Amino acid sequence: MSARKSAITRTVWILSIVSLFTDVASEMLYPIMPVYLQKIGFSVALIGLLEGFAEATAGLSKGYFGRWSDSSGKRLPFVQLGYLLSGISKPLLAVSIIPIWVFLCRTMDRFGKGIRTGARDALLSAEATQENKGAIFGLHRSFDTLGAAIGPTIALIYLYVHPEAYIHLFLISLIPGLLAVLGTRLIAKKETPSTNPKPPSWQHIISYWKDGSSQYRKIVLGFLLFALINSSDVFLLLRCKDVGFSDTYMIGMFILYNLVYALTSYPLGKVADQFGLKRVFILGLAVFSFVYLASAFVETTVQFGVIFAVYGVYSAATYGISKAWISKLVPNSETGAAMGTYAGLQSVCAMLASTWAGFVWYQWGAQAMFIATSLLALGVVGYFLFNRTNT
Repeated sequence: MSARKSAITRTVWILSIVSLFTDVASEMLYPIMPVYLQKIGFSVALIGLLEGFAEATAGLSKGYFGRWSDSSGKRLPFVQLGYLLSGISKPLLAVSIIPIWVFLCRTMDRFGKGIRTGARDALLSAEATQENKGAIFGLHRSFDTLGAAIGPTIALIYLYVHPEAYIHLFLISLIPGLLAVLGTRLIAKKETPSTNPKPPSWQHIISYWKDGSSQYRKIVLGFLLFALINSSDVFLLLRCKDVGFSDTYMIGMFILYNLVYALTSYPLGKVADQFGLKRVFILGLAVFSFVYLASAFVETTVQFGVIFAVYGVYSAATYGISKAWISKLVPNSETGAAMGTYAGLQSVCAMLASTWAGFVWYQWGAQAMFIATSLLALGVVGYFLFNRTNT
């Protein structure tokens, strides 16, 4: 393999920087969102339902628009529109606290993500070789997550000076959001022959599940089993509040998590390329199980610090790795549909996961929810260990 083939291309760098700016905008709001929602009257169960519905919207649209980007032979328009919708939706949250408005704005943000994700991942896959997909997706995830560390840092500093001024942060998020949109204008158009430029029917939201190979379905089934128990990270943040820590500490833990995540995504991607994506992914699941079990019992600031740092390693070992794994199983011309179908099914599972997690917490307490999640995660580890899926 030539140096040119293994090099990280201009398109990968631009997409990574665009994701960085987008996550600065998103993640300056993410750690304060559960606190803000509780302040305006949302219960823990309703927060879980909101997060689950928003993620399901993103996921189901990923399958549809991923398929469309494949058949149209165009990736860039989907990427640009998706980042635009996400960029303008966040400041709109400052307009009203009416629950239906909050639902609409949050859903618009996730719909933008649904439009862009399949096309963006297809662009990344096309820029990679079979030997460096883990590194490419890991690098993109590192930049994405670095933004997720910068965003909460901005929120932390701003709220230190202006306590509980949550509305102002929604407006500030417009700046990095627009920078991300402008960044997409720098990506060179790389179109492939169109098989059908017309929009696909809505039945194609998850149609690749039938069209894909048995190996694809086997891998994705394992990912979906995990998605069914992997509730929103909001619950880990609420656990901090449940124990009695301040908003400042909670945001600080979120920053720590994202810093570790950003710093380990690219190295773990390279390790996965060398030693196997499956091995690294299983390691990530085991770490997840440990984090959730420990979260049921931790009480001190140091203990929570360790938990959130280790949680960053779990994310680095699974998120980008799962995408790299899927991209190795399908041709580039089908990457948008394959990624989108997986994301669509995953988001439905995520909605169920967040909904049942919120219900269990509400009925039996935080400890019951975290312990149950940890034990179920070990079952998913068993699925991958005893399934003959290698890459």
